[in-house]
Amino acid sequence: MALPSPENPAWSGSDCADMTYSSTASLGRRPDGQWLARLVVDESRAGYHGDMNIGIIGAGNIGGNLTRRLTTLGHSVSVANSRGPESLWSLVHETGAQAVTVEEAVKNKDLIVVTIPEKNIPTLPKGLFANLGPNVVVLDTGNYYPQQRDGRIAGIEDGLTESGWVEQQIGHPVIKAFNNIYAAHLLSNGKPKGSPGRIALPVAGDDPKAKKFVMDLVDALGFDPVDDGTIADSWRQQPGTPAYAQDFDAAGVKRALGEASKERKPEWRAKSTAEVS
Repeated sequence: MALPSPENPAWSGSDCADMTYSSTASLGRRPDGQWLARLVVDESRAGYHGDMNIGIIGAGNIGGNLTRRLTTLGHSVSVANSRGPESLWSLVHETGAQAVTVEEAVKNKDLIVVTIPEKNIPTLPKGLFANLGPNVVVLDTGNYYPQQRDGRIAGIEDGLTESGWVEQQIGHPVIKAFNNIYAAHLLSNGKPKGSPGRIALPVAGDDPKAKKFVMDLVDALGFDPVDDGTIADSWRQQPGTPAYAQDFDAAGVKRALGEASKERKPEWRAKSTAEVS
């Protein structure tokens, strides 16, 4: 049976550091005169300077819509994919983001978003994240779809959380977020803080300050962030769990995380013997 995913609601079968963060909402104005909200990071404590430099690896549904939302917030976004910068002309023309290579997407960035299919994580250049500065946050939005896309990934099937496996592959800690919201809802369903029915998104990670930073970004994008603990706890927001792709508010997400079972359901386990090591 075809299963929906945040990357594609109608599944088609294809496709951090010792620092203190403080953020406030401010307003900027675009050339067309429209006001926009932006997240300003306190540079005196975080080491950042005004708007962030963000690299996004992956320009699919989630990566593309994060590019759209983050540029609207006033951040400088560089985006890369496996097909090369020339394939990103339309997204760049629409958003003002910069099309770059994967190697360029991680240079001199405050935040790096990894948003590619799980099966493609091992194909990233070796050592890509080896020389990041101590304050750089790496955000993982990925999900493991063994029957629908990724094939068998032994480490995940053997018990690693999906983001725990990603950390092993890239050699760098990650914060997990944006993996359980439909791409269209990420683009269009954000609401001001305090709005009734505001969608909540779980955020997991081992570095409390980096996680707080990502939670502030979730808030700036129009969603209520919910702390989902460490990367070892992040199975509670993976595909097949009660919190996955449900658009719950904060109370609903907290309840769903508490109801999650660590046992992976059959439809979310691999059947193929083909492995990604």
